[in-house]
Amino acid sequence: MRIHCPFCGERDEHEFSYGGDATWLRPDESNTDQTRWSAYVFLRDNPRGWHQEYWQHVHGCRAWICVTRNTMSHEVRRVCSAQERVKELRAEASQ
Repeated sequence: MRIHCPFCGERDEHEFSYGGDATWLRPDESNTDQTRWSAYVFLRDNPRGWHQEYWQHVHGCRAWICVTRNTMSHEVRRVCSAQERVKELRAEASQ
């Protein structure tokens, strides 16, 4: 699989390390609701098809990115910075 790093260009997947599901927004640290934190930490789906994931370019610029990838074919549809993805999640949560 090839991933286009927004900062370094197209690279092989071996330069990256998987960082987790990018469809969840981390709860505010002042929120002490244990149910919400437990869901954030432990409840994960195993999606089939298109999914958004965090990856870190560990053998490159070390940036965190969000990759929209098909989990069956490994086709990559979109790559953006992790910061951009968090902004999208916050906008979705505020609606």
